[in-house]
Amino acid sequence: MNKILLIFTFLCAPGFLMAQQVTGTVTDNTGVPLPGVNIFEKNTNNGTTTDFDGNYAINVSEAATLVFSYVGFEENEEVVGSRTTINVTLADGVSLGEIQLTGSRNPNRTATDTPVAIDVIDVSSVTTQTGRIEVNELLQYAAPSFNANKQSGSDGADHIDPASLRGLGPDQTLVLINGKRRHQSSLINIFGTRGRGNTGTDLNAIPASAIKRIEILRDGASAQYGSDAIAGVINLVLNDDVGNFTGNINYGFYNTNAEGDFPEGTANTDGNRLDTERDGNQIGDDKSFDGGSVKVTANYGVAIGEEGFANFTTEYISKNKTLRPGFDFRRGFGEAAIDGFNFFGNVAVPLTDNSEFYAFGGRNYRDTDAYAFTRDSATDRNVTSIYPDGFTPRITSIITDNSVAAGFRTETESGWKIDVSNTWGKNFFHYYIKGTLNASLQDNSPTNFDAGGHSLSQNTVNLDFSKYYEDILEGVNFAFGAEYKTENFVIFAGEEGSYATYDGTGNINTAYDDIVRNESGDPILDENEDPIPTPITALLPAGPGGSQGFPGYGPANEVDRSRSNVSFYVDGEFDLTDRFLVAAAARFEDYSDFGSTLNGKLAARYKVTDAVNVRGSVSTGFRAPSLAQIYYNLKFTNFVGGEAVESLLSPNNSPVTASFGIGPLQEETAFNASLGFTANVGSFTATVDGYYIDIQDRIVLTGNFDAPQIENVEAAQFFANGADTETVGLDIVLSHKTQLGEGTFTSSLIGNINNMTITDVKNGVLDEQTFFGERDKAFLLASAPDSKFILNLNYDINKFNVALGINRFSEVELLDFQTFEDVADYGSFENQIAAATDTYSPKITTDLNLGYELTDNLKLNIGSNNLFNVYPDQQDDFVEGGGYWDSVQMGFGGAYYYAKLNIQF
Repeated sequence: MNKILLIFTFLCAPGFLMAQQVTGTVTDNTGVPLPGVNIFEKNTNNGTTTDFDGNYAINVSEAATLVFSYVGFEENEEVVGSRTTINVTLADGVSLGEIQLTGSRNPNRTATDTPVAIDVIDVSSVTTQTGRIEVNELLQYAAPSFNANKQSGSDGADHIDPASLRGLGPDQTLVLINGKRRHQSSLINIFGTRGRGNTGTDLNAIPASAIKRIEILRDGASAQYGSDAIAGVINLVLNDDVGNFTGNINYGFYNTNAEGDFPEGTANTDGNRLDTERDGNQIGDDKSFDGGSVKVTANYGVAIGEEGFANFTTEYISKNKTLRPGFDFRRGFGEAAIDGFNFFGNVAVPLTDNSEFYAFGGRNYRDTDAYAFTRDSATDRNVTSIYPDGFTPRITSIITDNSVAAGFRTETESGWKIDVSNTWGKNFFHYYIKGTLNASLQDNSPTNFDAGGHSLSQNTVNLDFSKYYEDILEGVNFAFGAEYKTENFVIFAGEEGSYATYDGTGNINTAYDDIVRNESGDPILDENEDPIPTPITALLPAGPGGSQGFPGYGPANEVDRSRSNVSFYVDGEFDLTDRFLVAAAARFEDYSDFGSTLNGKLAARYKVTDAVNVRGSVSTGFRAPSLAQIYYNLKFTNFVGGEAVESLLSPNNSPVTASFGIGPLQEETAFNASLGFTANVGSFTATVDGYYIDIQDRIVLTGNFDAPQIENVEAAQFFANGADTETVGLDIVLSHKTQLGEGTFTSSLIGNINNMTITDVKNGVLDEQTFFGERDKAFLLASAPDSKFILNLNYDINKFNVALGINRFSEVELLDFQTFEDVADYGSFENQIAAATDTYSPKITTDLNLGYELTDNLKLNIGSNNLFNVYPDQQDDFVEGGGYWDSVQMGFGGAYYYAKLNIQF
C-alpha cells in the first residue's frame, strides 16, 4: 500500500503530471483551416504542426501551455488544463500584427500600417499551389510590379534571369536576406530586352523552400538602405521552423506544339528539329514534349535552447532545354538546361535572455547549357571537315553562389537594440563552350573550350542601433547606424584557343596587326594597294579566331578591380497622434572611386478610419555604377539579322572608349513620390498605390559605333550615362475571403499599370541614333510593360482544393534589326521605324492547379501553367534572338504541365 501511495504521489508531483493527448483544428478568422501551423509546448522541445486540413495532435501534461505560431498571423497561447480538444482561431498578422523588417525599423509597425507599399508573400502557401520552381517565377505571378522573363540567344543572360521592379533596371532593386544586403551577380546583360546594360541580383540562387516569406517594399529606399534601392527592396526572410520536416517532389514538362506559320526545314508545329552536333548532342527529336524538369526539396529545423533554432534546406533541380521554332541561323532557340544543387541554413543561438548570435548563408551550384546562334557550313566560321552540315555551338557555364552572414544582436536594459553583423557573398561565373571550334585553327581545332569567366564578391559590415519610445508623443522609433562595404570584380582568362586568332602557320597571329590597311579596313601590302604576296598571306588567319558562339576572355580582358564605400544613416518614425504618422530618413554614402552622395526620405500615413489609411512619400535616391559596368569588356560576335558582326564592348575607363567621346560613368540619381491608400473591411483588403519615379543619368548600353580602326572589330559598344526617364504607375492588390457552402472561397487581383518615357538622351555631340537610337530606346521601354493583371481564385473544401489563375500581359513593342538597313530602302526614316516595329499584342494565359490530401502527411497537386498553350505573336527573321518571338514578359515556352507531391511530418 505504501508503494502504491508513493507511486501515486510521484506521478502527481509538479512537473510529472500524467500526459494526455490534445487534438484540435487551427483556422483563420474566416474559418479556413491553416496547414503547417507550428504548435509547441512552451519551454520545451515538444512540438508538432497542423496537417493540410489544419488538424493537429500532441501529447502534453495538464500543466502545459501550447503556443500556436504561423507566418502572417498573431501568435496565440493556450493553457491545456483538463481540455483534450483545443480549437484555435489565429488573427491575420499580415493586416493586423505581423512585424515587418523592410521599410520600417519600428517594431510595432504592420504591413498596411506603414506609410509606403509593402507586399508580404507567404512562400509556403504559394509554392504548394503552383508548378513554378524558381523564385523569379513565383514573384512574377505574386507581386504586382515584379517582372522577370527567360532569355534565349543572350549569352550569360540565358543562364541568369534578369528581373525588375516597377519597370526599372534589375540593378535598381536592392535584395536583402534577413534584412542584410545580398551580393549581386557578376553577369552584366548585353543582349535581350529586360536588363540590357544592367547587372542584378540572382534571386534564383536562393531555394524557395528555404524562404519563410518575402517582403517587397515598392518605394524608393536609398535613404534607408543605400545604393540600388531606387525601385524598392526585396527582403527574403528565411525559415526558422523547428521540429517538423517539409519537402516536395515536383516533375513537369512543356508542350512543344507551338502553332504558327513556320518555314519548312526549321520547325514544324510539333517543334521538331533536324540537326545533330558532332559531340552527339542532338538539337531535336520528333517529340511533343520537352523541357522536362525535376525538383526535390527538403527542410528541417531543430531547437537550440528555448528560443534558438537551426533550420536547413536542400534543393536539387534538373531541367532540360526547351526548343522552339527558330530561323536557319538560330536552330537552337529555347530556354537553357539547368542542373543545380542548393543548400541554405539559418541559425540563431540564445546567449542571454536579451541577446543572441545568428548566422545564415548557403551555396548554390548550377551547371547550365544553352544554344548559341547556328554557324552554317558555307561560312568562314565553320570548318567543313569538322562540321560538314554546320553547327550550333553550346554556351555552358558553371555558376556558384556562396554567402555567409553572422552577427550579434542584443537589447540593453534601457531598451536600445544593437545589431552588429558581417555579410560576405561571391558570385562565380565560368564559361565552357561546347560543340564549337576556333576557325583560325582549321582542322586542328578542338571542339570544346574553357572560355574563362568573371566573379563578384562583396563584404558588408553593419552596425545598427534602434529604440522605441512609447512615452513620447503616441510612440517614436529612432534608429541610426553605419555600413562599410567592399566589392571586388574579376574577369579571368580562358584557355588560349578560346580567345586567340592563329595565322596560317598555327601560331598566334601577331604580324597581322602590322599589315597596312586601306580605308575600308582591308589588308594591303602598301599604300599603293599592291597585292599581298604568299609569305605575308600565310600570316593572315584562315578564319575568325576564338571559340564560336562565345569567344573566351583573354589576358587583354582580365580585370581585378575593387572599391569600398562607407555610409551613415538616421531614421525616425513619429506617431504624432493615434492616426497620424510621419517618418523621415537620411543617408550619407562615400565611394572610393567616384565620390559621395546624400539622400533623404519623408513619408506619412493618416488613418481616415480604423479600416482605411492614406499614405504617401517623397524621397531622393541614387545608384552607383557597378564595377562590371565600369570595367567589363569583351570581343564578341553579334548576329544582326542573321549576319555575324564582330563587336567590341570596351571598358568605360579605356582610352578607346574616351576616343569615341564617351565620358566616365557617374551615379544615377532619382526622385521618387508615391500616394495611395489601404482598406481592410471584414474579409476584404485593398492596397492601391500610385508612384512617380524620375531618374537622371541612367546607365545604358549604347548602340553600335562603326569601328574600322580597331583590329578584327566591325562595331563597338559602351556603357554610358545615356538617358533620363520618367515612370508613372499604379500598383493594385485586392483580396477577399468568404465561406461558400462547406468550403472556403478566396480571390485576389494584383495589377500594375506603368508608363515610362525617355525625357532626354545624353548623346552630346554624338549622333543620337548611333549613341542611343530608336531601337535602343525600345529595349529600355519594353522592360517596363504597360500593364500586368493577375486574377487568382481558390476554393478549398474538405481534402480538395482548386486554384485558377488568369494572367493578362499587355502589348509590347520592340524594334528589330531592320533599323540597321539602308534608310533609302524604306523611303524615309519614319517608314523604316514603322517596318522595324514588332508588336506583341496583349495575351491572356490561364493556370490551373488541383490539390488533394492523400494522408495527413501527403498532398498531391497537379496542374498546368499556361494551360491553353498561348504564345506571343510570331515575328519575322529580323528579331533579336533568332527565334519567332523575342523575350517578352509572358515567356515563349508554351504550356507547362506538372505534378507535385508535398510532404509534411
